[in-house]
Amino acid sequence: MKVSNERILSVPTNIISGFLGAGKTSAILHLLNQKPSNERWAILVNEFGEIGIDGTLFSGLLNNKNNIFIKEIPGGCMCCSSSLPMQIALNQLLKEARPHRLLIEPTGLGHPQEVLQLLSNEYYQKSLILEKTLTLVDARHLDDCRYTENTNFNQQLELADVIIGNKVDLYQIQDKEALSHYIRDSEYTPEQLHFVKHAKVKLEWLAGKTHYINKRIEQRKQHHLNSTTHDLNISPAIPDPSFIKMINQGEGYQSIGWRIVPSKVFNRASIKVFLTNIVAIRVKAIFITHDGIYAYNNASDGLQEVEIDKCNESRIEIICDKINETWEKELKQALTYNHDYISR
Repeated sequence: MKVSNERILSVPTNIISGFLGAGKTSAILHLLNQKPSNERWAILVNEFGEIGIDGTLFSGLLNNKNNIFIKEIPGGCMCCSSSLPMQIALNQLLKEARPHRLLIEPTGLGHPQEVLQLLSNEYYQKSLILEKTLTLVDARHLDDCRYTENTNFNQQLELADVIIGNKVDLYQIQDKEALSHYIRDSEYTPEQLHFVKHAKVKLEWLAGKTHYINKRIEQRKQHHLNSTTHDLNISPAIPDPSFIKMINQGEGYQSIGWRIVPSKVFNRASIKVFLTNIVAIRVKAIFITHDGIYAYNNASDGLQEVEIDKCNESRIEIICDKINETWEKELKQALTYNHDYISR
């Protein structure tokens, strides 16, 4: 693709935020399915863990979609106004895609205020137009202090132009009212509140400038994911270099993940049992199995499985309160045989 040197101007930009398991990735997929065929869209994705699943997932599910450009920033926090990795990735993405719209998905443990500060600084003022920030929330968690006392959870709601109560088909009668009361009692001021099933957000909700630019928000100067520890090397505890383990921690959570060479083929039934039995906040994975390539998402609603077209390697990322040292052994037990997988 020939890259133009002309300056990129006025790209409509939306942040799609939400806490762990709220449905951000599904929401973006629904938005991409509504993309006008003549438009180029760019997606910048950040994940808490070091492995990075969503970029591969998007690429696999959108294999036949044109004019969609994806860049992923795994690990750490792109939500810092001084985040050099985010600026580099964003600049590369804009130059490559020259998009008609940019969607940014911060990690569910990230601070969207810092993303908005970066995007609204002088450097990007002519290149980007900050349009509405969409925040997805699962109202069933409003009685859980791990959510309601979490700074990130509340900041995501505070900065939202559109709040989306996702998974409404799973709510109890009182859950919708609980979200409305929580927004009102917290004095949050979204322009819109919607309730949807399966993260089915509407394209029209993206349009219009965000209220962030004209809203005063108290600056939260806190040392967050920049203080996390990272293990970016192969763990010395793993003698098999075909399984590369990476660990991250911060914001009261831990993550562990593995990248596995494509010659390691998994038993699909064994993988589903393994993923179902993991006790964690969220699990995302893509596995090359003897039945094909499958992406998995295991959160509070149970294990979801979807077949995708391609991937370069198997990957799994677990976000949890505490890492279970037996997970790697159980993962390896799900192998079926070694085989050089050939994409169909």
